[in-house]
Amino acid sequence: MRFLKSILRSGFFLLPFLLPTLAFGQDTIDTGDTAWILTSSALVLFMTIPGLSLFYAGLVRSRNVLSVLMHCFVLTAMMSLIWLVVGYSMAFSTAGMEAGTVGWNSFVGGFDKVFLKGISADSPWGSIPEPLFFVFQMTFFIITPALIVGAFAERMKFSAMLWFMAVWSLLVYLPVCHMVWGGDGGFFADMGVLDFAGGIVVHITAGVAALVACIMVGKRQDYPKKQILPHNLPMTVTGAGMLWVGWFGFNGGSALGANGDAAMAILVTHISASCGALGWMILEWRKSGKPSVLGIATGSIAGLAAITPASGSVGPLGAVVIGFVSAGMCYWMCTTIKSKYRYDDSLDVFGVHGVGGFVGIILVAVFAAPSLGGSVENLVISKQLGVQLFAGVSVAVYTLIVSFVILKVLQKTIGLRVSDNDEIGGLDLNSHGESAYND
Repeated sequence: MRFLKSILRSGFFLLPFLLPTLAFGQDTIDTGDTAWILTSSALVLFMTIPGLSLFYAGLVRSRNVLSVLMHCFVLTAMMSLIWLVVGYSMAFSTAGMEAGTVGWNSFVGGFDKVFLKGISADSPWGSIPEPLFFVFQMTFFIITPALIVGAFAERMKFSAMLWFMAVWSLLVYLPVCHMVWGGDGGFFADMGVLDFAGGIVVHITAGVAALVACIMVGKRQDYPKKQILPHNLPMTVTGAGMLWVGWFGFNGGSALGANGDAAMAILVTHISASCGALGWMILEWRKSGKPSVLGIATGSIAGLAAITPASGSVGPLGAVVIGFVSAGMCYWMCTTIKSKYRYDDSLDVFGVHGVGGFVGIILVAVFAAPSLGGSVENLVISKQLGVQLFAGVSVAVYTLIVSFVILKVLQKTIGLRVSDNDEIGGLDLNSHGESAYND
């Protein structure tokens, strides 16, 4: 009896200390969640440097290897600084936002978080520190413009690339990110758009911008008269493998916690990538008689791009369908359509990321339904399809117009394209004064 009384007294003594935790549990930093998002942030940055860097570098000719690597590295540095100065605030400031109310802040955030103003190491964002959320989202801000450079590889001025990416990130990426992920009061968020890890925010914006850029910069001198072959496929496949692994952080980290949602996101990401790789291989094998290494690597990226918006909402069945459909649609775009219209999307950014992103944002409206293995309760497929289509098409049109205007201004001022002699000699030497291979 005396022992029981002592236990009760201890409990009552501890209650005042437990109450804050119970009352504010959602704003308490969790070490497990923090550890996972720290890891995810590293994985997503790993996707750009070295993953995307090597994937793209292997696809270009040997005289342009360093140019592509330089693009990925300089964008990592430049986007990080823009994100710190103003990007994070414009994307995730919630000042003036209210659910169901459309105003200026529904489309873009304010400037109250510039330079992380008012944010300390212990400031919570859900169950993780807000500086960590800042870093995780920064890696998305980095990889999106890095994807675009593949469309105009081997022919765009370095200075023009820098100006385009800086302005584009401010006028396209940040408003779209805010509208989709900015929280209650965001234009697309209030509509109920499903975009777990960036089908709209990352892949559609990058894909459409890439298409506009490659058309405005113009074709490479010997395209399509001459087949332009990758100079180092092992480098490309290595990069593709890094992207595949890094995508676990991209999608799994978007759960913002070490939980079942993260686990399922990783599972469906892997399944979709596998189906995309196999689907592309089968199509290519049937058409040409031989399955190529480049084809299976490209197919895996198509499956990864397509599952990105759906990874937090669909189950394994949805992942299988999304993976195979993305392989078919992206293969058709990169071969039949590209050949028909002869635009020089050098590394198939639009064909893989733009089209893959569209496949994902449409099919998530179907396979997010619990009856098909999804996790979105009370989903009305027809209604959700309308929401997804509206958001995807709206963002695509907006991206197209703004990208065109930015590139047109640059074309009239500093010019977009290197000289013919510089293009023939290669951008490594003529833009950077170095050569990848000196033997």
